[in-house]
Amino acid sequence: MTEMTQDLSLLQPGQLIARGVCRLLASHDFCCLEEFVPKRGRRVDVMAIGPKGELWCVECKSSRADFMSDSKWQGYLEYCDRFFWAVDTDFPVEILPEDSGLILADAWGGEIVRYPEETKLAPARRKAMTLKLARDTARRLQGYRDPTAGGIL
Repeated sequence: MTEMTQDLSLLQPGQLIARGVCRLLASHDFCCLEEFVPKRGRRVDVMAIGPKGELWCVECKSSRADFMSDSKWQGYLEYCDRFFWAVDTDFPVEILPEDSGLILADAWGGEIVRYPEETKLAPARRKAMTLKLARDTARRLQGYRDPTAGGIL
């Protein structure tokens, strides 16, 4: 199999941060899916599942304006055990809520600067979110392999 290369110049700043977040979390044995929709009207930048089934949501913000215009982020808390913000090193981190996690990242990786308190999901919610994450990931992977199968999946 040949290595797939990605032209990073085609990605938006938030997508570059998400790429680095996924690389960072992979180094912690988490598997990630970008642009995960836990329910209609919500889209998490990165949803990650850890080796013990823990679910983390990461919202990637590329600027102050990007953060200030996000009015939905608190709605993501009910879908994860931990919630993080991911920003680059130029971001004014003092505007981020202190009880949230903080990741500094670029396209190549990142660092977890602050862990939030863990708020364990209820077992039924965990099962539903894990199943949705698995199915969405499998559907997306199948779409890469067979892009024209969308109508039958």
